[in-house]
Amino acid sequence: MTLLPPTQLRKVRSLPAFPTTSARLTHLINRFQPSPETVVLFLAVLIGGGTGMGVVTFHYLIQLIHNLMLEDFMGHIGVWGAWTLACVPTLGGLIVGLMRWRTQDFGPGLSSLIAVSQGREVKQQLRPVTKMIAAAVSLGSGASLGPEGPSVEIGTNFGVLLSDVLQVSQERQRLLLGAGAAAGLAAGFNAPIAGVFFALEVVMGTTSFASYAVSVVLLAAVVAALIAQIGLGSQPAFALPAYQVRSPLELPLYLGLGLGASLVALTYTQSIRLAKGFFEGRIKGSEIFTKIPQPIQPIIGGAVVGLVALEYPQILGTGYGTVQAMLQHQEFSLNLLLELIVLKLLMTAVSSASGFVGGLFAPAMFLGASFGSAYAKVLALIVPIIGEYMAAPPAYAMVGMAAVLAASVRAPLTAILMLFELTRDYRIVLPLMAAVGLSVWLVERIKPNINSNSNLQQIGLAELKDEQVEIVQEISVADAMHSYPKKMPANLGVLEAAMEMIRDRTRTALIIDNSEKLVGILSLDDINRTLSQRESFENSPTQIQANFTSQTVIDICTTDVLYAWKDEPLSEALDRMALRGLYQLPVVARDNPDCILGLLEKEQVALTCNLAATRKAIQQYLSILPITDVVIGH
Repeated sequence: MTLLPPTQLRKVRSLPAFPTTSARLTHLINRFQPSPETVVLFLAVLIGGGTGMGVVTFHYLIQLIHNLMLEDFMGHIGVWGAWTLACVPTLGGLIVGLMRWRTQDFGPGLSSLIAVSQGREVKQQLRPVTKMIAAAVSLGSGASLGPEGPSVEIGTNFGVLLSDVLQVSQERQRLLLGAGAAAGLAAGFNAPIAGVFFALEVVMGTTSFASYAVSVVLLAAVVAALIAQIGLGSQPAFALPAYQVRSPLELPLYLGLGLGASLVALTYTQSIRLAKGFFEGRIKGSEIFTKIPQPIQPIIGGAVVGLVALEYPQILGTGYGTVQAMLQHQEFSLNLLLELIVLKLLMTAVSSASGFVGGLFAPAMFLGASFGSAYAKVLALIVPIIGEYMAAPPAYAMVGMAAVLAASVRAPLTAILMLFELTRDYRIVLPLMAAVGLSVWLVERIKPNINSNSNLQQIGLAELKDEQVEIVQEISVADAMHSYPKKMPANLGVLEAAMEMIRDRTRTALIIDNSEKLVGILSLDDINRTLSQRESFENSPTQIQANFTSQTVIDICTTDVLYAWKDEPLSEALDRMALRGLYQLPVVARDNPDCILGLLEKEQVALTCNLAATRKAIQQYLSILPITDVVIGH
């Protein structure tokens, strides 16, 4: 591969992705001279329309492959025996493997597209049609995944495509990306409100709930849902029964359901992560998988799913039919429900890790419905007397679906509104909110998600890949701290301190007493707050001068100081900073807390984490390229 000089590389990147189309659209827009807001609303309609038609095509394609695989193909080989059912997922794995061998990569996922829109990841080539076909083959042949992930990615790809055509700003690109995500989920589930909140909650972040952003996302979701209703029908994804309210005293039982749902969700997400590590050979004892080519792995995954399906065919595909049966109160024994929970969880992990393409919403709802039904049956067995005060198992299955889904994807509002849209029954809201709220809260306490943790969001590291997450967790405080922080005596005047911090261009200073002991920490916010208060209450220059002369930094700094240890993991220090909303922590020696070793600041933490990830990424190239080809220090 020939490496271009930096100047030529910039020229190549500056070329529009679709020069002819881009020029025509730009000329048309310039001719009518609409406002920027009108242009974005027009693009939202295009995204909604394109996504709606894409999702309709995707669902028809899934049904077509399902008919070919499980009806036509099985009709020919089924005469050989029931064992031939295992051949269907294996054949699907073979087709997906061949597609992976041919294209190598199916294009970026949702998290990668979000990272690109935030300028934190290099853009990859989009392959929406290839990925849609691979997902249709995966789901149509029985892989234990769902259609909502690819549906959302169809929408986000449309958003990115239009952003590239018109060369919009990064902020507009993220807005169109959110509109595409909302349109994809709205069309896939026939739940436009949940689609909007998914885009605002997951894709754009809670800080983007501006009226302008909401209007764009709403419009895209409405158009996509309308087209999906025309193409797929107006019925919701599930026909849910009417919710039953037996007694207000039943609410604590739903809290118990939320507790159990959090454990199911944790096991679900961890099993997927471990399965991916297993297929990548990163788990001890799985090194043999590093010798197996990636295109072969979907065949192995399909064979495993097929063998399990011989005994438990309910785990095949999206599982919507089985979920629908649970919600309609068809009889499932407690043993079968527990077996389905375990097997669906494992087969979803195998399907996802081996290379099949699909979403994780549908398996999460399958697990939630199974767990909710099992939970109701267990309560009736343990305490028979409360049976007359409890709703039927389908009610707990409905709430369990939302609780496990919310805890799995860390999107409580999306899960609540989705189920509310599907049931259209206001009476379910209280138990739904209780179970979902508790499940998400417990998951965040037990296993904070580094991809959505507030402390990492604040330093710009909210979308790290798994291998980068491991790098961040290996960094110590000593790697990220300032070794020579700014220090000030406690008796220094406020104005003098402000002038020193301006001169030294620093936002934080450690306050020490005469014996060099740390007594407080001062920030520019403390100084600015003090100055603004003086402007409000003092009118006389003489009074201002007297007040500032008598006031020292010890009077305005934070004296209740949290510390970090030099040898502790950086992640633990970040947790303490996030808990108190701090931007810095003094670093001291464990055996002598009065000995200041440095200062940990969020800006430096972000830089250190990104440098560590970059250093890890270039190691493979340093081992290949001659050292003279690598320019260091520029």
